[in-house]
Amino acid sequence: MDWWNEIESMNLGELLATWGLKVLGALVVFIIGMRIVKWIANLAERGLTRAQVEPTAVMFLRKVAYVALLVLLALTALSILGVPMTSAFALLGAAGLAVGLALKDSLSNIASGVMLVTLKPFKVGDVVTINGETGKVESISIFQTRLRGPDNQTIVLPNALITNDSIINLTPDVMRRIELVIGIAYDADIDAARKIALDIMTGDPRVLDEPAPDVLVYELADSSVNLGVRCHVGNADYFVAKCEITEWIKKGFDQAGIGIPFPQRDVHMYHHVDGQVLEGAPLPASVQARLPGRDGAD
Repeated sequence: MDWWNEIESMNLGELLATWGLKVLGALVVFIIGMRIVKWIANLAERGLTRAQVEPTAVMFLRKVAYVALLVLLALTALSILGVPMTSAFALLGAAGLAVGLALKDSLSNIASGVMLVTLKPFKVGDVVTINGETGKVESISIFQTRLRGPDNQTIVLPNALITNDSIINLTPDVMRRIELVIGIAYDADIDAARKIALDIMTGDPRVLDEPAPDVLVYELADSSVNLGVRCHVGNADYFVAKCEITEWIKKGFDQAGIGIPFPQRDVHMYHHVDGQVLEGAPLPASVQARLPGRDGAD
């Protein structure tokens, strides 16, 4: 490289006089450029916000623009040092290839981040369930999405995991359905159980009139008749209403004598003699003679 040969041919004084000024100029350009890059990124963010672009897209595009401007600033500083742009682009390409191979999983996260911003399955502030985790979306970055869980824990999900899994957005609608599956004993009165559950739901001011609450027989299970108790409440009332309605139904069933059975299993005992089942068949005389209470028995 010509610029490297030039450096090797200089003495210390020439090196300081020539390259010292270049390094100083590159540092000044880089420091001032950093301020300009931040100013442009902030200006773009304000412009996108005034254009009523989704906050998620604004955050993502700001970070992409910031990184792109930083790369351009670094190339400008290298050109001031006298590094040929062909060499800089070759070095950048080689570094990009190496980084791409080493960070292929991270690149998939970036691609998934672009998909999340473009398709908009959710936005900042939505409550979602992803990969079994439920929380409020706090931020969507290039590599990962951050949720705030119900216990105030921070949940960080890679973007690639999100796009490869089902996304349940609990926010778009204003209401949610409460669905309880409650088993009652086979000898219990289904109509009485239905009336108790309906009275509890219709008497709760949080339960919406439309769609109307209902109680259906879901299944004749092994140990119980499973009832489906369903009603709709507002998003904000969902968790507390579900817990309290469950408690009130249990207490109402207890007062009405409607049992909620435990799983049961019938066990049949058989007597075997010489590998043969003797239940329902007469015992041989030799066996009857040895039974208690028989002649010849102890």
